[in-house]
Amino acid sequence: MPRVKNGSQSNAKRKKLFSITKGYWGRKKNVYRRAREAFLKSLSNAFRDRRAKKRQFRQLWIMRINAAARLNGMTYSTLVSGLKKAGIVINRKMLADLAVNDATVFADIAERAREALGR
Repeated sequence: MPRVKNGSQSNAKRKKLFSITKGYWGRKKNVYRRAREAFLKSLSNAFRDRRAKKRQFRQLWIMRINAAARLNGMTYSTLVSGLKKAGIVINRKMLADLAVNDATVFADIAERAREALGR
């Protein structure tokens, strides 16, 4: 019975990995063991950072809303409290977009929140 070594499959596996790690620095792009380690690490980083990205965007939106609220004489927390009491349901992403791109509409929303608080 002839000996089977799977040479073509091994070469294909290595070739695929090296095409994925193309552009990595140092031996991580052309030494199989280092390339595999770097590839597995990159998968775990990608998994972690997909979740971190959501947190970072929420922080950014809150900063933008707070800055715009302070221009209208309120803080972020009083604005959000006023919006809740006024029954205005708008998410932070849209509110931040209004704060950046349409300051007059944001000012109207802030005024309605202020009225709901009775200030």
